[in-house]
Amino acid sequence: MMEGTDDDPGHQSMDQTSAKLKRAVQYWLDKSTIHIVPRWCVFALLLSLFFLRIYLIQGYFIVAYGLGIFLLNNFIAFLSPLEDLNEGPGLPTTESEGKEYRPFTRRLPEFKFWMACSRGTATCIFMTFFPVFDIPVFWPILLMYFFILFFMTMKRQILHMYKHKYVPISWGKSKYKDAGVEHGMYGGGMSKSR
Repeated sequence: MMEGTDDDPGHQSMDQTSAKLKRAVQYWLDKSTIHIVPRWCVFALLLSLFFLRIYLIQGYFIVAYGLGIFLLNNFIAFLSPLEDLNEGPGLPTTESEGKEYRPFTRRLPEFKFWMACSRGTATCIFMTFFPVFDIPVFWPILLMYFFILFFMTMKRQILHMYKHKYVPISWGKSKYKDAGVEHGMYGGGMSKSR
């Protein structure tokens, strides 16, 4: 029997174990899609653990800066529309053009945004266990540069949202005060007394 062939029983059991693990992880990720608040609480816990570790070690500031840039990039993608509004047919400019309703579609959906942020934070926590990533830097300059970058990027994004008249945040379905209640001589619909 030659080495490297697929007939190796140890190799097959490792592949089967890997496939089972991937299925289990995917199962729990699928189950978690409807639980938005607990997912973001897990992310907040991961981020808190990361910053606690950075504070206690007093190092790995470049890793924290990289995580900040990564999270900012994902946040901008989360706020941005899927279609580039500056190219091609844009949003309607008159009321007659705007009769068709088109919902806001994100470039990065909420679940993928959470997943990327959680994976990035977990990776950065893992990186803090290796001294090769502890590059000595003067952290106040990194912090100042991050805040300048954050405010300039958010200003540009808010101006883009204002220019194209879109709001990337919705709080669910609209609820109208008298939906389904008809007022008039013949009644019909639902009555308020029920």
